[in-house]
Amino acid sequence: MKTANQVNDYCKQLISQGLSLMLVAWKVALACVGWAYVFGARGQYCDPVNRRSYYKNHGADHPTIKSACRNFEGSDKVVGACAGCKYYPDGRTRFFDCRGFVYWVLKLVYGWELMGAGATSQWSNGSNWKAKGEIATMPKDVLCCLFVKKGQKMEHVGFGFNNETVECSSGVQHFNSRNKKWTHWAVPACIRESVVPGEDPAEEPEDERQILKKGSKGDAVKKLQEKLMQKGYDLGKWGADGDFGSQTEKAVKEFQRDHDLKADGIVGKDTWDALEQQGTNLYTVTIPHVTKYKAEALVKDYADASMKEEGV
Repeated sequence: MKTANQVNDYCKQLISQGLSLMLVAWKVALACVGWAYVFGARGQYCDPVNRRSYYKNHGADHPTIKSACRNFEGSDKVVGACAGCKYYPDGRTRFFDCRGFVYWVLKLVYGWELMGAGATSQWSNGSNWKAKGEIATMPKDVLCCLFVKKGQKMEHVGFGFNNETVECSSGVQHFNSRNKKWTHWAVPACIRESVVPGEDPAEEPEDERQILKKGSKGDAVKKLQEKLMQKGYDLGKWGADGDFGSQTEKAVKEFQRDHDLKADGIVGKDTWDALEQQGTNLYTVTIPHVTKYKAEALVKDYADASMKEEGV
């Protein structure tokens, strides 16, 4: 079993090799096999402090937080018994529940957060997914989140790829074939390599109207930032760098408020439509005592900017 530090290093190594992030995410998920299940957890270190913290908050309803942990043997006051524990192989591992596991892997690899406090809320949040459907229509060769639906709720979530699965149920487990329990699939919005039924693979990289939010990266974000700057919204020193950070989120919210849209910082269809409407907010800025060389440099930083020399 790998330690938490080993998995982090493994992730960096895979990315440096130029593998697609989709494949990196799958390999990272496999590297976590054997790590513990703890209700409500999203990748915290498996150590006495975190174990006892989760037991204090959830233990009455979820005794699995306590089970198989030497820190609770004989007394709830015992701590520091990690030596020799299978979850502490010469270093700490991490623990999860099912929705926390898929959240943590995607955040580690893509720097992207899957929204929702449980499997049902993850499934229901449209900004999470590029595509989704019933299990019979699941695309091939694509990393998907798999769900188990019972009644009106999704009761479980894990990863599926090439008919194999990795899930955190009784700890993180890998299965060579997909169990019949899975009822639905969804492709996370962060996965650009995916090909879903009905899409032209050659056109996928040109999808610049995808749903974007804080943590998104790439050409679509750069296009968004360029449009915001063209319309007069400040992106600070970063400009159009292709990274959807706090400054971009702030600018998006300002734009949404200015156009009577829900100011949630998430760029969906309505926000894209407003951004692509004809018309630009223009501003005239006068900066005295600037050399011609400096003025030309400033103009290059702003799309559609122009310079007018004034006589003294």
